[in-house]
Amino acid sequence: MSASSRKTLAVVAARGGSKGIPRKNLIDLCGKPLLAWTVEQAVAAHGVTDVAVSSDDAEILAVARDFGAIGVPRPDDISGDRATSESAWRHAYEALARERGPYDRIVALQATSPIREPADIDGALALYDGDAFDSVLSVCEVEDFFTWRRGPEGAEAVNYDWRSRRRRQEIEPRYLENGSIYAFPPDMLLKTDNRLGGRIGLYVMERHKTYQVDRPEDLALCAAIMRGYGYA
Repeated sequence: MSASSRKTLAVVAARGGSKGIPRKNLIDLCGKPLLAWTVEQAVAAHGVTDVAVSSDDAEILAVARDFGAIGVPRPDDISGDRATSESAWRHAYEALARERGPYDRIVALQATSPIREPADIDGALALYDGDAFDSVLSVCEVEDFFTWRRGPEGAEAVNYDWRSRRRRQEIEPRYLENGSIYAFPPDMLLKTDNRLGGRIGLYVMERHKTYQVDRPEDLALCAAIMRGYGYA
């Protein structure tokens, strides 16, 4: 089966509640609700068959439909703060599979990561197909990324030895999971309740696509990036 003929469900989990920014998924970003950016990107991706938004909120579901997605009402038991994204994705997949038949692959997208292009979704799916990976996640490469923690005797380096600091050229490439895109087969989600497994591939995105909307100050930053790169 060719990649273009694989039936693919793009699914977005978007609850109505949010602690950091009230009604975050509906907040205006460059003239559209935050959620709308992800929905439009998924609709425009060549490798996506259907786009679904899972939500417990009627207004969010209405916005999702307005921008081209299928709204999937989420039950109360998987709508609270403790509910996992996997539970929402699974519910949406099962609901649409009953109605439209099973899908060959799922691509899960984070609504709070608006700095993304349709080509990124297609690129992650192409990696998933072409290199025989069992699952794929999006990442950004990080350079000179040294982490520390507070220890009982003061600060402690986590991922390097400060006594023999290496030159930048000697540091192996490292990658930060940015949460934007995950691609995996439905069976993996249904059997393990996990988005990753088997042989995992890394789809590397540009560094500016790392940023997401979690706090109020992130809105201005993401808006500046999106306008600066011509996305908005």
